[in-house]
Amino acid sequence: MTQKSRFVVSRDWLLENLKTPGVRIVDASWYLPASGRNGKAEFEEAHIPGAIFFDQDEIADHSTGLPHSLPSPQLFAHHMGAVGITPHDTIVVYDGLGYFSAPRVWWMFRIMGAKNVLILDGGFDGWKKAGFPVTAEKTKVAGSLFKPHFDANSVVTFDEMLEVVGKKLSQIADARGKGRFTAQEAEPRAGMRSGHMPGARNVPVTEIAENGELKPLDELRRLFEKAGIDLSKPVITSCGSGVTAAALIFALASLGHEQLRLYDGSWSEWGGRDDTPVATGEADA
Repeated sequence: MTQKSRFVVSRDWLLENLKTPGVRIVDASWYLPASGRNGKAEFEEAHIPGAIFFDQDEIADHSTGLPHSLPSPQLFAHHMGAVGITPHDTIVVYDGLGYFSAPRVWWMFRIMGAKNVLILDGGFDGWKKAGFPVTAEKTKVAGSLFKPHFDANSVVTFDEMLEVVGKKLSQIADARGKGRFTAQEAEPRAGMRSGHMPGARNVPVTEIAENGELKPLDELRRLFEKAGIDLSKPVITSCGSGVTAAALIFALASLGHEQLRLYDGSWSEWGGRDDTPVATGEADA
């Protein structure tokens, strides 16, 4: 039998548990501007019954000048308490595509102290395609207390990342597409250099899933090993703006890897500066 992630739930499971007390459903859909899709607008038109929308642009630290930076534990707790979610709930996160933006919210819940956080395999696109129920009704919620227990060590700051790159202190897995990683394609954000952090390895987020469903664990393991990632050693993940870096965290955690951290500023911060080292072409041997 093909082994899949312990952090994944099927459409059938979610359908059976839509009204189970303590099961909370979170739509975390977010898209790059070039996709022409708007997660919040799509949610208001149709979503899984009982779901609430997690706005990754709103629930963010706006003082950094970077897109959707990690919110403070207090801000996160305020928003989750307002929609009635607690760290003790079984939280099922989904996005439209399956494993694009949902892992970012899955990761946030976990580093803020929630213990049982899962992702819907196949995403909302797959849910609709399979003929499962959707609604435009606004979910009724009662406020709660979300008491955060923030794991600050899971987040890498710019200064620390500079030291990591300079002294080669950790493996770095970059979730952007190969063209952006090698600098053969321009960054989607204006005024940003192309390329990657010296020493980084490229694991495009598009390769961890197929048709919105997470690949089996043996295939995920081969994907990282092929990219030159040693699964017995710590890994820091990065991407364009910190969203899909969490998808690599999700895939690695699914493989049982525990020494995982995310560079929240990612390429928006690193590539947006002119004082950081940048490599182009394929990853270093």
